[in-house]
Amino acid sequence: MSKPVEKVIANTFMELASALETGSFGKPTIVLTGLGSEHGEDNMIKGAALAASRGAKVVYIGTKEADGVKTVHAKDEKEAHGLMESMLSSGEADGAVTMHYLFPIGVSTVGRVVTPGQGKAMYIATTTGTSSTDRVEGMVKNALYGIITAKACGVKNPTVGILNVDGAQRAESALRELSKNGYDITFAESGRSDGGSIMRGNDMLSGTCDVLVTDSLTGNIIMKTMSSFTTGGSYESLGWGYGPGMGQGYDRLVLILSRASGTPVVAGAIEFASELAAGQYKSVSETEFSLAEKAGLSKVLSNIRAASAPSGGASDAGNADVKEPPKEPVTAEISGIEISDLDDAVLELWKAEIYAQSGMGCTGPVVMVNEGKLSKAEEVLGAKGFIS
Repeated sequence: MSKPVEKVIANTFMELASALETGSFGKPTIVLTGLGSEHGEDNMIKGAALAASRGAKVVYIGTKEADGVKTVHAKDEKEAHGLMESMLSSGEADGAVTMHYLFPIGVSTVGRVVTPGQGKAMYIATTTGTSSTDRVEGMVKNALYGIITAKACGVKNPTVGILNVDGAQRAESALRELSKNGYDITFAESGRSDGGSIMRGNDMLSGTCDVLVTDSLTGNIIMKTMSSFTTGGSYESLGWGYGPGMGQGYDRLVLILSRASGTPVVAGAIEFASELAAGQYKSVSETEFSLAEKAGLSKVLSNIRAASAPSGGASDAGNADVKEPPKEPVTAEISGIEISDLDDAVLELWKAEIYAQSGMGCTGPVVMVNEGKLSKAEEVLGAKGFIS
């Protein structure tokens, strides 16, 4: 037997022995790129070492070394990302954690934070990237991304809440349509007295839901606030980072950190990636999207895009001749309508000869009608897609 072959065999046995000794045998391999942190490279390698000490299998790409961590040397961020991509493509790595990554349109990241109210984990869907150029369509996709991520991490039946931001009501309506058509969604109930699945700031702090659905810009702010509110903002010390890029058919496990992420968050992100890889996130994603498609996901998203297309609103020629019906007392409220759709909803009721006014209730915009015509008004607005 030649010397090179003997050396390969010896190294293989040494690697097996080391894996058995450390308990890393069979564990997912997670790559961390460490160059570019605002807190220096030491901050990153310490995070890698911390994750390794907790049992994660970590490969560090950068210039530093640490016990329990394999280092692949790179001189700058460009070289580090090239090595990371190569390791992901070859299968040498099961996932990666990095501070900057260009995801395609349709992919966005699901973060995980520690909620200060009760110290529980909550998934923020989403925190970076763009699920869709249409806000509401993006939020519906974000809900699916959050469900997939939570399930891959072992949350069997994640509760879903929608943050009370622009687009929330329409996103909830679309998600409830999917649920009605057979896609299993467990909607969270707000902790506030008026309940509902639209989450307030209080719910966000207390962790009322497992998955909090929002747009990615708002989600990004939530991540930054939740992870650094104890440090004044310059150092992210809590949580698991901005999470994995999720999207239908997307098969690369890349998790995002901020350049302000501190050592604890770096370690958490590596462990988050390891959980997802071990939890067969690809299989979970395929299953969830298959079930959602059977429930009419493509049609629901198509309807959202059609409704978002410019139509001229109240000034549209088709509404020019709509006459206001005779005034009558309006004491019944219809909620769940987007503020941008409020005037059009009122006009639809006028077309049906139902007097209505727009207003602002305690939980958002409302249309007010006569108590005796509430049922008919809800039927009209439901048929036009203003409410679910």
